[in-house]
Amino acid sequence: MALRLKTKLSLGLGFLFMVILAFGILSIYYINRLGNDAEKVLKNNHESLVFGNNIVKALESVKADPSSIKSLEMNLEKQESNITEPGEKEATAELRKNFEELKADPADSSNYREIRQAVQHINDLNQEAILRKNSVAQRTAEDAKLWLTIIFTALVLIAFSFIYNFPGIISGPISTLSEGISAIANKDYQKRIRLDQNDEFGDLANAFNVMAEKLDEYEHSNIAQIKFEKSRIEAIINQMRDGIIGLDEKKNILFLNAVSQKLLGLKGSDIIGQYAADVAIKNDLMRTLLQEENNKTELKIYADNKESYFNKEVIHVTNNDQVIGQVIVLRNITIFREFNEAKTNFIATISHELKTPISSIKMSAQLLEDERIGKLSNEQKELIGSIHDDANRLLKITGELLNMAQVETGNIQLKRQATEPAKIIDEALEAVQVLAEQKHISFQKNSGAHLPSVNADSEKTAWVLINFLTNAIKYSPDDSIIDIGAFAKENMVEFYVRDNGAGIDEKYLPRIFDRYYKVPGTLDRAGTGLGLAISKEFIEAQGGTIWAESRIGEGSRFAFALKSA
Repeated sequence: MALRLKTKLSLGLGFLFMVILAFGILSIYYINRLGNDAEKVLKNNHESLVFGNNIVKALESVKADPSSIKSLEMNLEKQESNITEPGEKEATAELRKNFEELKADPADSSNYREIRQAVQHINDLNQEAILRKNSVAQRTAEDAKLWLTIIFTALVLIAFSFIYNFPGIISGPISTLSEGISAIANKDYQKRIRLDQNDEFGDLANAFNVMAEKLDEYEHSNIAQIKFEKSRIEAIINQMRDGIIGLDEKKNILFLNAVSQKLLGLKGSDIIGQYAADVAIKNDLMRTLLQEENNKTELKIYADNKESYFNKEVIHVTNNDQVIGQVIVLRNITIFREFNEAKTNFIATISHELKTPISSIKMSAQLLEDERIGKLSNEQKELIGSIHDDANRLLKITGELLNMAQVETGNIQLKRQATEPAKIIDEALEAVQVLAEQKHISFQKNSGAHLPSVNADSEKTAWVLINFLTNAIKYSPDDSIIDIGAFAKENMVEFYVRDNGAGIDEKYLPRIFDRYYKVPGTLDRAGTGLGLAISKEFIEAQGGTIWAESRIGEGSRFAFALKSA
């Protein structure tokens, strides 16, 4: 059964711990034994030798100094309490017997010889014990030396084995795994790790191989699809009529299709990979395309043997909110320009041609109303009134279309001169007076007497005010009041018309001046949606500004400002 890495480490370290523990216990044991043996030699036998020597010395001085008897007795008592060896007790008893005889008659020296013999016998016994105990201590030391040497040698060998093998056990698989990870990082998904180990490193190697296999499968399963999609996208881009140029985050050219190559007059193989600004030094169109002042602009480029129009649009390519490149798209709008010009010419022609028959219809209707020709019945009068209304509506529509044609062709003809603001307001009020009377609407005029003149085309400016007033009358309730006026504002004069109608939702105001735009929900079906668009063009052509302010339920305020003369 294969052992796990954790188990191997636990067993190895546990074995080392047990050996170190045994070594320590054995060392302490032998040290204690040697200490005890030495203590016995010093404490017991050595002291007996000292006591014997003191007794002999005291015996020799008894004749000269009778007080030596006390020293002899004191050392004898100590010897009697330090009997440790076999035969020592009997020798000590013999010594006590002879001492008592000496003590009875200190002047009698007949037993000196017996006392010395007894002391010598005690000393011999203790010296033999010292030699014997020394031999035992030496054997103990030899045993300790032997066992400690064996254990020390074993520890050294085991430690050396650990030092030699353990780093390889850890670093070898780690090095192999690191090599495999580096290979995967370099997209070498066929790299595999072979570790014949049934431990954690083996499991890690198996998991790595599974990961590498999955990555290899993913790489091979998608690379063909990616190449196919890349080829298809390149084919689509090259077939487009729009010019497309791709740049990376450093403005290096990544790709450009056939149309953009033709427009630039350059081959893709010559400039792909180059810094776009370097190419722009020698190419005017590339220089224009790289200008970022306006990413959406219309360019006139000579292409297809004629002047063509392209709309430039820059698309930023992002990844995680970081710009990683740009795509410059040149959309060919030449055909739309041509269609627009044809439409404008058609509208101008039709509108111009319609004015004459419509005028004839109006004139005929007026003649029919003349009683000199004959009296009309009420029904006939109503029919003629309808003819008048329809003819006027048609004339208004054709007039707006003609004005729009002028705007689109850029042929707005202005007769600018210094004009009094009050004169323009009066002209507009006179034009809508009859329409206002039909709904019993009155006007409140607010214009200062000392307003500066404006440098404007009075006819077209009055037309704008008439358009404002007509709309105000149309959307105001009966018997209401409409404010109209002008006031000086810095070097401008502002004209305004304010009604008390239903108002316009603020979300529609940004588009209120667009061509053909009608606010959703309005009941105006006959209008063309061109009046405010034409008004905007007329005012801006004179260098002015135009705007609208409104809220639901609070009415509307339309205004424009022109420079003072």
